[in-house]
Amino acid sequence: MNIIIAIDSLKGCLSSVQANQSAADGIKSVLPDAQVIQIPVSDGGEGWLSAYHAAIGGELVTLPVRDPMMRWIQAQYLIKGSTAVIEIAQASGLTLLTPEERNPMVATSYGTGQLVADAVRRGCREIIVGLGGSATSDCGKGMLRALIDTFTQQGCWDDITQLQEVHFTIATDVVNPLCGAEGAAHVFAPQKGATPEMVKELDEIASRFAALSARHFGFDRQNEPGAGAAGGLGYAFLQYMNASCRSGIELLLEAVGFDTLLNDASLVITGEGSADRQTLMGKLPYGILQNAKSHQVPVALVAGRIADRQILLDAGFTYVLCINPSGLPLEEAIKPAVAQANINACVRDLCRDVLSCRTSGDLPDIVCTAQES
Repeated sequence: MNIIIAIDSLKGCLSSVQANQSAADGIKSVLPDAQVIQIPVSDGGEGWLSAYHAAIGGELVTLPVRDPMMRWIQAQYLIKGSTAVIEIAQASGLTLLTPEERNPMVATSYGTGQLVADAVRRGCREIIVGLGGSATSDCGKGMLRALIDTFTQQGCWDDITQLQEVHFTIATDVVNPLCGAEGAAHVFAPQKGATPEMVKELDEIASRFAALSARHFGFDRQNEPGAGAAGGLGYAFLQYMNASCRSGIELLLEAVGFDTLLNDASLVITGEGSADRQTLMGKLPYGILQNAKSHQVPVALVAGRIADRQILLDAGFTYVLCINPSGLPLEEAIKPAVAQANINACVRDLCRDVLSCRTSGDLPDIVCTAQES
């Protein structure tokens, strides 16, 4: 059997690499002769850089940049030829702050601008930016300021010429606009520490910034899909840098040659921390599913928590499996060693079922150990 493993990180618990390895160990304990391919994956947030590095190779560049609170930290991005891959969480990520420090009225995307500037100065002409996990809601103004500071002598945005030959692609599965009830502030700022009063103010600031930018450029991209990603960083790339917007998982799967790998695959195992109907709204496992379905390869979905299981099954997942035994407390389930053991055990059971079905000649059963909570 040829089995592909592509499990997203379980945030605050396991990286994609760790989750994949736990699943691979489970497979090998039951199917020692199976050919197992592990693909580190990310939809553009944390882990995007390491996943892309594993996919295409290249050189990791480390440099000092400002974090969301303007403190100096070390951050990385990837260079392969004239292409750079940037994960904005490296410089502007929420995980760089303590819970007490989270404040999107203060947090800045300046460090992301420093990463972009360094890549441009090194001659990169294609820059792919993973938008996800940001601590900011500044509409990318911090990033724009860093680029102005780097490329002009006390000038303004229009004085920058170094970006004219650079093409930007933003990788995100967020389709929200910049402003309004579905915009960056209302949907995402509360998880970054915003109070209801802050949300209202942030949305008003974004609306004014978009209006001024539209008058300046003569066009307005605030309502395009992805504009609301990463606290409006998506908007800054779209409006100021004429970026293209792509699904993060689609970009990564293209980079690893996923379609070619599917030609010989017997099963794909994917997953995430919590799976429900929102999984089908462009999240990473759904992107995996869509590609696998086109090759008629069954897909197993594993997660720490599962709701809406019938909806997931109806969407095409062949197996829907909760890794956690019923009644396991959350504080225990998110311990890395516990999560690794539970993924291993879950995948062992899955492989035994697959092996039993193949031996009997039956089609794979639909397996659901998921809890509806």
